[in-house]
Amino acid sequence: MIKSRRNLSPTLPLAGVALALSAAALLGGCVVRVATPPPPPPPRVYVAPPPPPPPAYVEPAVDVEVHATEAPPPLPDYEQPPCPEDGYLWTPGYWAWGGGGYYWVPGTWVQPPRVGVLWTPGYWGFVGGVYAFHAGYWGPHVGFYGGVNYGFGYVGVGFAGGRWAGNSFAYNRTVNNVNVTNVHNTYNETVINNVTVNKVSYNGGSGGIAAAPTTQERTAMQEPHVAPTPLQRQHVQEAARNPALAAKTNGGRPAIAATPKPAAFNAPGVVGAHGAAPMGAAQLARTNGPAAGAAPGAPRANNGNAPHVNNGNGLPPGAQPSVTHVPPNGAANAQAAATKPATAKQPAPKTQPQHAKPPKEEKHQEGGNR
Repeated sequence: MIKSRRNLSPTLPLAGVALALSAAALLGGCVVRVATPPPPPPPRVYVAPPPPPPPAYVEPAVDVEVHATEAPPPLPDYEQPPCPEDGYLWTPGYWAWGGGGYYWVPGTWVQPPRVGVLWTPGYWGFVGGVYAFHAGYWGPHVGFYGGVNYGFGYVGVGFAGGRWAGNSFAYNRTVNNVNVTNVHNTYNETVINNVTVNKVSYNGGSGGIAAAPTTQERTAMQEPHVAPTPLQRQHVQEAARNPALAAKTNGGRPAIAATPKPAAFNAPGVVGAHGAAPMGAAQLARTNGPAAGAAPGAPRANNGNAPHVNNGNGLPPGAQPSVTHVPPNGAANAQAAATKPATAKQPAPKTQPQHAKPPKEEKHQEGGNR
């Protein structure tokens, strides 16, 4: 009995070891899995909105220059159309360069870009052997425009055609064609010219106007300026596309010299230059504007407010040839000689004086072109 217990005693540790090994094997087969958290979402990236579309009209620089190798023609004689309504300001006509030659940009009535500004006309100046055009602009005061006498208040220095009175513009009837039925804010003020009256359309160079900016004009040139309005630019573009306005076609006497509103080349009230009638038929056939060449000097004379002010004297059209444009160098004698036969032929048939007028005005035009 004693022997058998000794034999069994070693088996007990062995059984315990086997049991421990079995438990270890069972525990080794269990795998504990710990769930990993999902990765964080990527950070939001800010995307700037697309830029707005460009504006339909980009205002150009005020003092854009165009160069030409030849002098512009003399300014033509023409009447001012009546002011269409309150709030319109007169912008005088001028010669522009394009397509290898000069073309006429008709004078017109324009609505200013805002209250309180005045128009400084552009002008041609001879600089460095070429003729450079200085573009016009709007500003609180009228600046230098080459000393060119554009007429209708622009006598070479400043502006005598009107002034702002609060938020409304008052028109000087002495130098503006204003119908008081449509325009009520008016006054009468005599304009005295202190410059030579001629038709020269450029500053400097041979035969040009010898004028320099005054102190007031220099100050005005430094003020904030506003470029021409979109309607003014359209007016110039329409003029450039119209073959009747080319100086090579009209000989310096455009059949469309002034319009009642910008780009209204075929509208009633269009005024032709003096002397444009002989070539007006062909031009009107192309422009389809019958009002452009009909009695160029006569429109609106019946209201008593159509002074021929672009010759600088403020006289009515009928009195203009006898006093203002008396050219030097003997041309006045030739003009007087041409006038005498016209008065001698007045007893002849009624149509005779009408044929005598164009030669008188042609002499008058040539006198302005020295």
